[in-house]
Amino acid sequence: MQTFLFAILLSLGAGMAQADVVVIVSAKSAVGELSKAQVADIFLGKSATFPGGVQAVPVDQAEGSSQRDAFHGHITGKSGAQLKSYWSKLVFSGKGTPPKELPNAAEVKKLVAANPNMIGYIDKGDADGSVKVVLAP
Repeated sequence: MQTFLFAILLSLGAGMAQADVVVIVSAKSAVGELSKAQVADIFLGKSATFPGGVQAVPVDQAEGSSQRDAFHGHITGKSGAQLKSYWSKLVFSGKGTPPKELPNAAEVKKLVAANPNMIGYIDKGDADGSVKVVLAP
């Protein structure tokens, strides 16, 4: 019984952690609020632009990171394995290139803050004046 309750508490904690991941662009960017579908399309290579036609360059966190798993699970609907398979097919067929991966949220925030064309995701608590939150799922 204790194992069952522990499993329930862990799953609730994972759901709360997922809610703390926000999608960001540079504070200098003209991009406003984005929908979940727009963000998913950018991160899955289905769209290369923000609304208005400005180039969008997605930046992913390292494979296996809890923020990456939460982001993709909620936004793209893909697990780590599904995402790897998705990009393998596109790369093999010459139809796409996965987003650049950075080792952690601090590096994502630093790069996104410096480039108005970039889009990434970080923990809500890490957002500051250098970036603008465009989606808080």
